[in-house]
Amino acid sequence: MSLGPHNNSGNALMIQFFTWDSSHPDMSWWKHFEHEVPQLAKLGVTQVWLPPPNKATRQGYDAYDLVKLLPFFPGQACLSHVFHQWDLGEFHQKGTTETRWGSKVELLRAISVAKQQGIEVLIDAVLNHKCGGDRTETINVIPVDDANRLKEIGPSRQIEFQGWTAFDFNARGGKYSQLRWTQDHFTGIDWDHRAQKRGVYKIIGRGHKGWSPNVDNERGNYDYLLGADVDFRHLDVQEDIYKWSDWVLRVFGPIPSQHHKRLTDDWSDHRRYWLPPRCYQAYDRQFLLQWIKQVRRREGRSHAFMVAEYWSPKIARVLYWVQAFQGQTAFFDVPLHDNFYRASNGPFDLRRILNNTLLNARPYDAVTFVDNHDTVNRQIGQSLQSWVHASFKLQAYALILLRGGGHPCVFYGDLYPNGECYDASTAQGLRLLLRARKDFAYGLSKDYLVHRSCIGFVRMGDDSHSGCVVLISKNTQRAGASTERPRSIRMKVTERYTNTDYIGLFEPSNRVKTTVDGWGTFTCRTGSLEVWIPSILAAQ
Repeated sequence: MSLGPHNNSGNALMIQFFTWDSSHPDMSWWKHFEHEVPQLAKLGVTQVWLPPPNKATRQGYDAYDLVKLLPFFPGQACLSHVFHQWDLGEFHQKGTTETRWGSKVELLRAISVAKQQGIEVLIDAVLNHKCGGDRTETINVIPVDDANRLKEIGPSRQIEFQGWTAFDFNARGGKYSQLRWTQDHFTGIDWDHRAQKRGVYKIIGRGHKGWSPNVDNERGNYDYLLGADVDFRHLDVQEDIYKWSDWVLRVFGPIPSQHHKRLTDDWSDHRRYWLPPRCYQAYDRQFLLQWIKQVRRREGRSHAFMVAEYWSPKIARVLYWVQAFQGQTAFFDVPLHDNFYRASNGPFDLRRILNNTLLNARPYDAVTFVDNHDTVNRQIGQSLQSWVHASFKLQAYALILLRGGGHPCVFYGDLYPNGECYDASTAQGLRLLLRARKDFAYGLSKDYLVHRSCIGFVRMGDDSHSGCVVLISKNTQRAGASTERPRSIRMKVTERYTNTDYIGLFEPSNRVKTTVDGWGTFTCRTGSLEVWIPSILAAQ
């Protein structure tokens, strides 16, 4: 999927505006977002990825009616529960009207403010499973091996399953959708209420087809992820998801017409909506592809921007899914994140930092990121922990923000104070990089992959922007060793800035004058980075 015209000169930017335990001491999360919109626009943000806009008590991936809730039964530990996709904080369900993030009115007001600034709002869609049901059902199941879901490990039996497979949504009273979910709409569960035992149980009987074959082969068959697993082959399920996607896109609405030109000039290219199933391993790819195409058939949505997550550091696996979805959706560049993680936590040849990445293989299908809410090390039980260490965090951001290619996504936790992963020095440096992206990082890019521990690149600029020179390095010595010498690379700038003084954004005392041929020797401290711009532009 192309994220924008290949000859595009604009710099679009996404921000993931939440962490795993997002909270604000003085206001709802939607009000916090609304308050920050003007500052985000100044930083050059053009798209905001909001958390699933649904009801929750703690984690935003605990959902009921695509309303997020914690489990209501002992022994359950899901973190991404879907219950009620039709409630954005409108109905009094599970003891509250507002979602974990605020009210529907606050959400719509914040979206309106974002639109007026020309910022797209991206919807995080969690469709794979539901939790926190309204009543119990007695169902037939077969327990299977969690490591191999194709292996049955016991006889079939009936279990009474509280709060999982019967979803009545009585408070909504049939508004928006008449569907009441039952065991017929699911393929599996993970809690035997009668025995108070967790496991993976395949639902059988009453027309059940077992696990979908159209999923990843991780754990034998990765149809089951958690909670009550949705059966996308059921016609009622398909119809409800089609109706919901039409409804939620109407609720969120288009960007105002006065901003259409701006969006055409950047990577967004009128991609006004984001509907990302975040873990494609567990989704039925046959239905998802059909659903994406259905969304795009609607008037004004042929270019709807969608991005998905397939969490694997192996580029071959990611490319398989990119091709399976026929270029209809972009993908998060998990292999690039994995390179950043390994570079920050041990020996790594920076000359190979882009090897085996989606950015390198298919840059127009790559949404690049450094970290997100799943990678934070401080989360107990987070299977995707892979936090990029602060010693290499800004170098990684420089690569995705300033080099060009891909569609970069900045993490809230790296930019805003929070109790999970905030580092003040990283945030300060990240704001400098965002300024450089907005004001200078344009034009063709020339790489200088010279040293194992130090690489650079030059953005050549365009008619309206100067371009910039970037140098990044990493420490190669063990802790406690003597300080290494600064790293230098000789690089050539555009003809417009030959015989010109350059200044460092991070250390303004750093000065370089290019030759009449445009060459200069640019330097940064070991284990650091520097962004160089023409000194005459530094004060602007």
